[in-house]
Amino acid sequence: MKHALITGGAGFIGSHLAETLIARDYRVTVVDDESTGSAENLAAVRDHFNFSFVNGTVADKSLVRRLVSDVDEVYHLAAAVGVQLISTAPIHTIETNIYPTELILSELLRRKRDGYSVKLFLASSSEVYGKNPKPLWNEDDDLVFGPTTRPRWSYGASKAIDEFLALAYWRQHRLPIVIGRFFNVVGPRQTGRYGMVLPRFIEAALAGRPLTVHDDGSQVRCFAHVNDVVRSFLELMDTDSAVAGVFNIGSDQPVSILQLAKQVIAAVDPRLTVVFQSYAEAYDADFEDVRSRIPDLSRLRRTIKYRPEYQLDGIIREVVEQTRARLRRGISG
Repeated sequence: MKHALITGGAGFIGSHLAETLIARDYRVTVVDDESTGSAENLAAVRDHFNFSFVNGTVADKSLVRRLVSDVDEVYHLAAAVGVQLISTAPIHTIETNIYPTELILSELLRRKRDGYSVKLFLASSSEVYGKNPKPLWNEDDDLVFGPTTRPRWSYGASKAIDEFLALAYWRQHRLPIVIGRFFNVVGPRQTGRYGMVLPRFIEAALAGRPLTVHDDGSQVRCFAHVNDVVRSFLELMDTDSAVAGVFNIGSDQPVSILQLAKQVIAAVDPRLTVVFQSYAEAYDADFEDVRSRIPDLSRLRRTIKYRPEYQLDGIIREVVEQTRARLRRGISG
């Protein structure tokens, strides 16, 4: 039986990963400080005999050393999340993203030197591309960030440092790593609290409020269901040729943010309306956004059999139903 450690495992993606690994007969340990995640997300597995939860931070060196001491795989998902948090807490963003990654890598190197090689999956982000103007992004494209005076770019820059660190540990020490750059991942249990657009739209729609679209809504994104994403990076972890690789993971079917709002309205209540808000009102005066974010998935498809099972309309319906059920539980409680 393999033992996997998931950092940030009480978050949206981490909790789905924990469920999948338990279903595959893994022993799973989750560590999370619940700063943005919640142990409630792990309700489906928390009483399973192969599951354990540790409330703590992966910035704690002694805790990290203890947690990696008997694992076979590490899924490092702990990170600062959401445009809202990044905009308002850039110091937290940088520290949360960089230091724990270096700490985990150094402790895994310690285990490797003791004779046991632990494979690491590092969750990165499409944010590392910054504002690269290409219409389609592939993994070897240049990273194009704005000035350091605009904190919006601190997230992408810090995740790029994570990638450089992980790849350096591979080059110098042959520590086995796989890097996944996530593009907009959506699905049940995602919260709109930190600016995530789909749950934010759905929560507003179910409350009967207008849906707030930033700028003019012509920004283009691609939305992938969390189950498709989890299956993809688990298959990468099982593929020898993926070691030391960087992979875009997500959907490559573009949709504008305004169209996404209209699809949510159609699914909830056609009488709802859209209101527009400037970035300065939503975040701050120097906020910059990326107009288009579309991944080239060629490398992913060459490496694994990537066949997404979910389409956007179905994802919206599922998240609407899940959010509606959660709100009913909250009311009844």
